[in-house]
Amino acid sequence: MSRFLFVVPPLAGHVNPTIAVAKELAVRGHEVAWCGPGEVLGWLLPAGSRIYEAGKDGDLGSLHLRWGHLRGVAALKFLWEEALVPLARDMIPGVEAAVDAFRPDVVIADQQALAGAIVAQRHALPWATSATTSAEFTRPFEGFPKIDQWVRDQISELLVEYARTPAPAWDPRFSDRLVIIFSTSVLVGDRNFPDHYVFVGPAFGPRPTTETDFPWERLVPGRRRILVSLGTLNGQAGARFYPAVIEATQDLDVQVVLAAPPELLDDAPAPPHVVVQEYVPQLLLLPHLDAVVSHGGHNTVCESLAHALPLVVAPIRDDQPIIAEQVVAAGAGIRVRFGRARVPELRDAISAVLDEPSYREGARRVQASFAAAGGATAAADRLEAL
Repeated sequence: MSRFLFVVPPLAGHVNPTIAVAKELAVRGHEVAWCGPGEVLGWLLPAGSRIYEAGKDGDLGSLHLRWGHLRGVAALKFLWEEALVPLARDMIPGVEAAVDAFRPDVVIADQQALAGAIVAQRHALPWATSATTSAEFTRPFEGFPKIDQWVRDQISELLVEYARTPAPAWDPRFSDRLVIIFSTSVLVGDRNFPDHYVFVGPAFGPRPTTETDFPWERLVPGRRRILVSLGTLNGQAGARFYPAVIEATQDLDVQVVLAAPPELLDDAPAPPHVVVQEYVPQLLLLPHLDAVVSHGGHNTVCESLAHALPLVVAPIRDDQPIIAEQVVAAGAGIRVRFGRARVPELRDAISAVLDEPSYREGARRVQASFAAAGGATAAADRLEAL
């Protein structure tokens, strides 16, 4: 029996894959625990999970309001200066305490929870990277050396302050022992990755229970259905996008499940073909759908493709444009504009992914690669070996 400590940020998309991996490890007789901001983890993780608090939950809503309108380099700078580096500083004392109390044999550190790698390195513990988005592996700053150096400088300052060995000797985003990537090369693209970079595909675990709140009886039998979701952090950004999707689908023979705050529809009643629900049980809903309209969040994209659902992707910021290009390159969907979304463009894209077989065939190719990658079982195998 070994002890595995998952160090994660307070973000659902980064926590959810670890739940399935931890469950697989527990079935094999190992002990597992999580470390991160306690209030958020208490909501995201299954009841009875062992949680060591590290860092403040903070006012994520306020932070997101300040970050929500930013794009490009401004959004990247905000992410590092206002979120990732402060989160690392806040979490390090709690991660230290968790290591002392739990005495893990292995630390699994999320790429955006830098404290996990730093504390593991300070204690000479084996550690693995949990990469819940594949954007970092497509060389996103290739051709932009100043941006790449600026990110490295943020990491270097943190390591000089806290780590035993400063940069550039190592990078807390990438373990030199094991990097678990919850995607596959069919989606990310063929590159020369080191042998310790392991593509396991998506790992699905239990989610907070809101399933009983969904109006399943409103799904019309025999009618094609699409889900429209901008993720948990981007819903408020859809005030213009959601009405455009509703209008674009008005004359199509489809039913739309719109995962959005109802108040963003200006209190107007939704048309008959639209079901508006702020939170949806996504994993339960996906088998009943024909396509997905998404912002390009890594988890939503991978979960959709795991069900062979083609996508219309409207990226907003951060890694989303990179994920959108992966979908297009894999032949599994179409990219549209988010900020300047036009009804005809949306109508054409939605019609195409529903009617043209090539997009579903592309989604099936990615689905097959996910199934072959092994998911949580493959991740647990590699962690045991570590």
